[in-house]
Amino acid sequence: MFIGIHENMKLFARILLLLFSLSVVGILIAAGVVFYGFWHFGKGLPDYEQLASYEPPVMTRVHSADGSLIAEYARERRLFVPINAIPRKVKQAFIAAEDQNFYNHIGIDFLGIFRAIGVNVKNLGSGRRLVGASTITQQVAKNMLLTNEVSYERKAKEAILAIRIDRSLSKDRILELYLNEIYLGHRAYGVAAAALYYFDKSLNDLTIAEMAYLGALPKAPNNYNPFRYPERAIARRNWVIGRMLEEKFITPEQAEIAINSPLKVKEGRDAQVLAAEWFVEEVRRELYDLYGTKGLYDGGLSVRTTMQASLQQAGEAALRAGLRRYDRKHGWRGAIGQIKLAEDWQKALAEFPEPKGLDPWRLAAVLEVHDKEVIIGLKSGDKGRILFEDMKWARPWIKGQKVGAKPKKPSDVLKPGEVIAVTELEGENADVGLFILEQIPNVGGGLVAMDPHTGRILALVGGWSHEVSEFNRAVQARRQPGSSFKPFVYAAALDNGFTPASKIMDGPFVLTQENGERWKPSNYTKKFYGPSTLRLGIEKSRNLMTVRLARSIGMDTVADYARRFGIDDNLQETLAMSLGAMETTLLKMTTAYASLVNGGKEVTPTLIDRVQNRRGSTIYQHDARECQGCKAASWRDQDAPEISDPREQIVSPATAYQVVSMLEGVVQRGTGSVIYRTIKNKPLAGKTGTTNDGKDAWFVGFSPDLAVGVYVGFDQPKSLGPREGGGGVAAPIFRDFMVEALADEPAIPFRVPEGIRLVRVKADTGLPAQPGDRGVILEAFKVTDQISTDGPVLDGSENSNATGISLDQVKNPVTSGTGGLY
Repeated sequence: MFIGIHENMKLFARILLLLFSLSVVGILIAAGVVFYGFWHFGKGLPDYEQLASYEPPVMTRVHSADGSLIAEYARERRLFVPINAIPRKVKQAFIAAEDQNFYNHIGIDFLGIFRAIGVNVKNLGSGRRLVGASTITQQVAKNMLLTNEVSYERKAKEAILAIRIDRSLSKDRILELYLNEIYLGHRAYGVAAAALYYFDKSLNDLTIAEMAYLGALPKAPNNYNPFRYPERAIARRNWVIGRMLEEKFITPEQAEIAINSPLKVKEGRDAQVLAAEWFVEEVRRELYDLYGTKGLYDGGLSVRTTMQASLQQAGEAALRAGLRRYDRKHGWRGAIGQIKLAEDWQKALAEFPEPKGLDPWRLAAVLEVHDKEVIIGLKSGDKGRILFEDMKWARPWIKGQKVGAKPKKPSDVLKPGEVIAVTELEGENADVGLFILEQIPNVGGGLVAMDPHTGRILALVGGWSHEVSEFNRAVQARRQPGSSFKPFVYAAALDNGFTPASKIMDGPFVLTQENGERWKPSNYTKKFYGPSTLRLGIEKSRNLMTVRLARSIGMDTVADYARRFGIDDNLQETLAMSLGAMETTLLKMTTAYASLVNGGKEVTPTLIDRVQNRRGSTIYQHDARECQGCKAASWRDQDAPEISDPREQIVSPATAYQVVSMLEGVVQRGTGSVIYRTIKNKPLAGKTGTTNDGKDAWFVGFSPDLAVGVYVGFDQPKSLGPREGGGGVAAPIFRDFMVEALADEPAIPFRVPEGIRLVRVKADTGLPAQPGDRGVILEAFKVTDQISTDGPVLDGSENSNATGISLDQVKNPVTSGTGGLY
């Protein structure tokens, strides 16, 4: 009996030894297989260590001066948020949904794998999709280092990389990469971009229900699209809420509230909040020059621009109103198109392509034409009326910017079936369904508004519509500035012995040119006014006086001042240039005027205040001045810090103020008086400019703290029409803009610098005023100026022009007209 037991025990021992041996062999084989797998699949894997310094592509966001978002640039809509700035419950929502053992496993979750195997075995034959067991670390490896190929080989590589990544990076760094890289639908990459797209909120403002919905998206964003499949989206969100409760990330009360919350999503809108395309495009070009394509579209830059939204809107409105006003004055060019009228006119109108630049106007079809009104139909199917009195402006356009006879009845303007642009009549007393006939202007223009003390561009408008043409007439169009250049000729004269009361002969002037032709400039009025003061010459924009003045001080001096003020770096030294015959841009002219009103200091225009990188560090700022003591931690009655001012002094403050004072007279009594008739309570100054044949119309001016330039002209230069110039076309746009821009600003007078004395003189003669005199002004003289009642008159010689050629001796034909500009 004992022998049998002993034999059985020996047999059992042999079996155990065999099993042990087989186990060891099996373990060794398994280890070999695993080792071979790591060796085989681990060959040529991407460098996972790059993730330590990896920064995902992040969109660049552009803001106005008040922080409003005006543009985004990105290939992938993503915002980068450091892990310590992501709310804890946002992280918990994703961990609960995707990888509840994230902080405990080694990169792959064996318990999760066995759980997934069990679920898949249970679901065999049910038709349900197989359940995966990828950890957050594996998803990082797949999304950032591998492809989306479905294969065992890719899965093996993913597991190997996940283990290596887990050993190399901290858990928080892995989670940071995941939450900023993950695709969550609708071009939104990362949790911050998704929060803005779906809920228009920052991460800190999300509710638990909203966090849970974001946590539901990594599995299949398209399947849980809340706009297409709201029921699926809510069910998946509630599942995530349940997982958060199970992991004790939230309380039962919080879970109940979240589950019962409706899914209120706000489909993402265009980031641009106002029509600032001209400004935004110039910013984009500057950022591209600074940081290249990768920096602009992937760099995650935060850009604070100089644009003031209210001024940008005012600039858009003022320029469009001015272009529309000019265009209506020059006649009706006809309907946009024609459709066949029938019962389905609405369908025909809906299929008619809208012309670019129509917004905010609407397309309409002319349905009926009566004696005193026209019946129109809109795309919506609604009908409206245009009264004859609202189309009397539509005189037929004639080549050369001329117009025909006024229409006598609606049929003189419109015919049934014509497609036109209309806008609804607004106002308290406007009838419902009453419209105005409109026409998209074919004239262009630009407006620039700038802080003259800092160069910050506050508004920039480059034309009627960016949709019609991306050509920016404010910064790209090079046109002749005309008489708007004259203030710089006068500034040069004031620095070379002249005063605002100096007398210049306003009389005939003839110059023999190198080719033998005679140049005979003239005033706009074709008249001569005799001896006149510098002030009167600039207020009335006298060409002959300006030419004589330039002749006296020398065109080399005038060219030097054009270079100093940044108008033209290589001005041709011919007298015609003193009348603004060179080419420059509106931005350059506005910048030059800014240097006048700020006391003669150099101005560097800028569209960007500051640029920060994705981690908030400032990498560019416009104001590069050093300030010792500006970053004091506390105030202890120390002296206020002094900020250095390295800007070049272009002209003396006294000279600059003299020009400003004379330009104030232009608005009050001269060619810019259309402005003063509307705005009498605010100090304003500026100068009109009109080129030969009226091809370009300008007004550039300023208040003490705002410089504004306006330009109007056709892209293919041609006359604006008879007697159309800066005073009638551009100055009203400046006026309309200033009405809005200065509405809430105090009436600050122009600042009088040291070295200036104000003397009461008669405005028309410049002579000291006597008691009882009318038309008395305060003239600005330098303390070094000699004030004389009978000073000399700059004239050349009696009955001669500046060349010394007697006018009676001029027999050859002379160049007629204004000499190019007035």
